[in-house]
Amino acid sequence: MPKVTKISENTKQKKQLRVAAYCRVSTDSDAQLESLETQMAHYEKYINDHSDWTYAGLYYDEGISGVKMTKREGLLQLLADCEARKIDFVVTKSISRFSRNTADCLEMVRKLLDLNIPIYFEKENINTSAMDSELYITLYSSLAEDESHSNSMNVKWSTQKRFQNGTYKLSSPPYGYRWNGEEMVVDTEQADVVKMIFAETLSGSGTYSIAKKLNELGVPATKGQRWSESSIQGILVNEKYVGDVTFQKTYTDDRFTRHANRGERDQYMMLDHHEPIVSREDFDAVAVIITQRSAEKRIEKGSDKYQNRYVFSSKIICGECGNTLKRRIHRNGDCCYVAWCCKTHLADTQKCSMQYLRDDRIQLAFATMMNKLIFAHRWVLRPYLTELRKTTTDYGLRRISELQHLLFKNTEQRETLSGLRTQGYIDHIIFNKENNALMTQAQEYREEITMLNRTMTGDTSKVNETMALLKYVENAEMLTVFDEELFVKFVNRIIVFKRNEIGFELKCGLTLRERLD
Repeated sequence: MPKVTKISENTKQKKQLRVAAYCRVSTDSDAQLESLETQMAHYEKYINDHSDWTYAGLYYDEGISGVKMTKREGLLQLLADCEARKIDFVVTKSISRFSRNTADCLEMVRKLLDLNIPIYFEKENINTSAMDSELYITLYSSLAEDESHSNSMNVKWSTQKRFQNGTYKLSSPPYGYRWNGEEMVVDTEQADVVKMIFAETLSGSGTYSIAKKLNELGVPATKGQRWSESSIQGILVNEKYVGDVTFQKTYTDDRFTRHANRGERDQYMMLDHHEPIVSREDFDAVAVIITQRSAEKRIEKGSDKYQNRYVFSSKIICGECGNTLKRRIHRNGDCCYVAWCCKTHLADTQKCSMQYLRDDRIQLAFATMMNKLIFAHRWVLRPYLTELRKTTTDYGLRRISELQHLLFKNTEQRETLSGLRTQGYIDHIIFNKENNALMTQAQEYREEITMLNRTMTGDTSKVNETMALLKYVENAEMLTVFDEELFVKFVNRIIVFKRNEIGFELKCGLTLRERLD
């Protein structure tokens, strides 16, 4: 008789799925934040209850609308970690929590499915690995998007009516005014500064000179900041200083993106809305001066070029004092060239000794630096990319998980404390003291979580920037002239260490030094 041998069950363990969760609340009220903490605790337990799942972290956004994906750091970090192959599966409460924008929702779902990473939506009981899931996601996310658009249209209609009848209340009065609870009234001390700015402009002073003078006098700008050319310019063109107000200077499009209103929407101007600070004659005279100065420089007001006229503008930083360098034209007899000079040195040579740098030599240094990368990327960029990829965010995820657990415990302690106060076991003095301590502790936890999320986002960004730079230099020809487009694409800023030595701080995180000939 043939012998039958029983084979024991294969005890080889299945691969553990690395599962991450995403949650969001759309306002920053205490009640909603409590809801966020409850969701965090729920998902940590939910994932750990599955024997074949490994907790890969919880990503969240608080006080953020679900309409715009670009403003949700937690969601962007989740997508980046999925691309980095740190996650195998994602769970979230509902489609509306994930995104209220149909196009964005489908784009993210398809992107993750291309990476073989499904998403499970609890409320709708949809797993995107199923064939018919995209149809349901489209339906549900369209409903969520319609709800957002409906709410937005209601708010816009109400605001528009208040624009038309002049009852709209400004959210933040400009420098020189304050809100008394009912209307804008003149702040006497700040109004004197506004009058001085207009008087100086009419006497021929430029915005740089006025800002410098106010800073030297120790006059604080809005929120205690220093005066700058742009803040002076903003005051000189603001019609509120003659008592008028223009409503709808900006607008939000159908994708909830804010734009400057350059004729796309109706504007409403209300004359004599409040007490003026400067006369209409002075305001109109200043407008003529600003127009003349712009015409001399051939710059159209409001254009991108007006805001940032040169590729190096605001990009060159003095290594001695930390101030930015300003573009100037140097003339030496018949010779004329562009140079960049430290603003602090121009104001006071005793405070900063950094002398000017020629523009053409900075351009040559950039071309030289790029050529070195093109030639030696195998020994510079590839090892750097490998090292970046080795840098793991495991510690950050573990610490965030610990902090979320501590936040949950903190909430329980506050609830217990409230119960004891209600039942009369502790008096209000002890309650207030203990409750304030717990609230402070909770805030510290939240701030550390935010810091950790930003750190991990920065690491992923460096990897992506390094890959983009490597892809370029692997196929590029040696540069013979300065390429402005490449500079904007790969460089954050330039640090001036010495007059003959600068460093290009690249977006990938490297700072490469070059000598100026």
